[in-house]
Amino acid sequence: MAPPMQHVVEQVTQRIADRSAATRTAYLDRIRAAGAVGPARTELPCSNLAHGFAACSGPDRLAVRGATKPGVAIVSAYNDMLSAHQPYAEFPAWLKDSVREAGGVAQFAGGVPAMCDGITQGRTGMELSLFSRDVIAMATGVALSHEMFDGALLLGVCDKIVPGLLIGALSFGHLPTVLVPAGPMPSGLPNREKSRIRQLFAEGKASREDLLEAESASYHSPGTCTFYGTANSNQLVVEVLGLHLPGSSFVPPGTPLRKALTEEAARRVVQLGRGADYTPIGEIIDERAIVNGVVALLATGGSTNHTLHLVAIAAAAGIELTWDDFSDLSSVVPSLAKVYPNGSADINHFAAAGGVQTLVGELLDAGLLHPDVKTVAGPGLDRYRQQPFLADGELVWRDAPRKSLDPDVLRGVDQPFAPDGGLRVLDGNLGRSVIKVSAVRAEHRTVTAPARVFDDQHGFSAAFQAGELDHDVVVVIRNQGPQANGMPELHGLTPALGVLMDRGHQVALVTDGRMSGASGKIPAAIQVTPEASAGGPLARVRDGDVVRLDADRGTLEVLVPDDELAIRANAPAAPGAQFGTGRELFAAFRQAVGRADRGASVFMPLQPEPADVTA
Repeated sequence: MAPPMQHVVEQVTQRIADRSAATRTAYLDRIRAAGAVGPARTELPCSNLAHGFAACSGPDRLAVRGATKPGVAIVSAYNDMLSAHQPYAEFPAWLKDSVREAGGVAQFAGGVPAMCDGITQGRTGMELSLFSRDVIAMATGVALSHEMFDGALLLGVCDKIVPGLLIGALSFGHLPTVLVPAGPMPSGLPNREKSRIRQLFAEGKASREDLLEAESASYHSPGTCTFYGTANSNQLVVEVLGLHLPGSSFVPPGTPLRKALTEEAARRVVQLGRGADYTPIGEIIDERAIVNGVVALLATGGSTNHTLHLVAIAAAAGIELTWDDFSDLSSVVPSLAKVYPNGSADINHFAAAGGVQTLVGELLDAGLLHPDVKTVAGPGLDRYRQQPFLADGELVWRDAPRKSLDPDVLRGVDQPFAPDGGLRVLDGNLGRSVIKVSAVRAEHRTVTAPARVFDDQHGFSAAFQAGELDHDVVVVIRNQGPQANGMPELHGLTPALGVLMDRGHQVALVTDGRMSGASGKIPAAIQVTPEASAGGPLARVRDGDVVRLDADRGTLEVLVPDDELAIRANAPAAPGAQFGTGRELFAAFRQAVGRADRGASVFMPLQPEPADVTA
């Protein structure tokens, strides 16, 4: 018998369902009507259908022509520049063979772009990063729009790619869909050593060659980067959503088990399209599954980018998820993992300690996950307690360890690293923001200090190098929101901020930009909304204003009288941020994008933000 659900988890799930009742019902009506029609290709005029199988040959051609076998779309983010996506080069051939073996026909329906935030960090190309998620969603929609398919296999790993694939696929929510991961690279340079050299370089005590040697020893082969950033948060969350095969997220590329899991994903999507096994993605992603994804993210200290992505993914399924839901769940979900930047271990150490399966078991047994959900592995989340193995060349699943094999990396609910999930919402006269405190020491969670205001990260870096910030300081970096410049990640600031903290200063960051999964030991109020360029209060903060960030009380305030703050003129947005590196192509996105707490999505209606926000 399943344990009773934890009451706050149950309450949050119910209120999500209540507020989403109308939009969720409308969504389900749409996808069920689409599913009832059957394979759309059977209704295509002859000329249309002929185009759809013109490139096929042999039995595949006959099957598509006669609509006698289920058709499966392959949508891939493959490119050979990004380590996480390079392994996908081999996958389409494996998938086609396995779909054919299962009685279907697979066609490569489309590719989607995949950019690397690691490459674009601190560069203007990063201003395209968040918008690339919505481009990927649209590209996925284009790939599936030919109405030739009964199911889909989605190949993607990193930051914006997986959320984009999911948003696009949910527009075709009547199709059974399995996400196919590629796995992490082997462990490289220990994370503590990498962080040490980064800080030495920031202080001018290590050379560029020293830094490059350290970085290339960390990111050194095909596979996902091994720190617990957005890419690996994607993998864990998607598995707990029930869209990966159990245990498949962190199996390394280039191994027999990785290939076997890839082939099984292809066979499974064919099964999910038939008879009693019919399980479309739009039915899997419901309110309970979304809450499960948030709980898993919180329990592991995952990427703050998911306060944007999960909101947008939920909306694509007709579900309204809010930052308050994250915050309330965080208050009751214990911290069970320490993976860099929340600890020194990497994702391979997490997997070796029991990984997703041991984590799921702990959370299920504590009533923190909904067990009664649909998944690509069948009904119920209990299936995700099992790990895959090869036995005499055959893929089998066995029960995972009930308890962690390394309590320094992964723990049980009875002995957590912290009693809460470490993600909090801050409110006050500067607006609303989120903060991740799972790697922030308790003594650093409240900071009161004078502000130093910058309109970009380069101004901050110059001031740091000039020695102007060697004191208690709240660094305010504004005009970094989605309307201003696409909301780039700013975690390149972390080494310098870490230097200031290590010198004994009170230090915090306040920004309407992002920090992502690399949020670390510096208290950072991020994704502030309303953003400065939309008239938010950040535009009225001046150098020397005292700012108080209190993560324990959940407040973010500038200690300026309300009447004085109200009459201040907004500082202008920094000029010259709209051209170069392709940014001019995204002007329409900057004009249409919604606010951060609604997912920063171009698909969500843009609503006016109040110019003044009070505590």
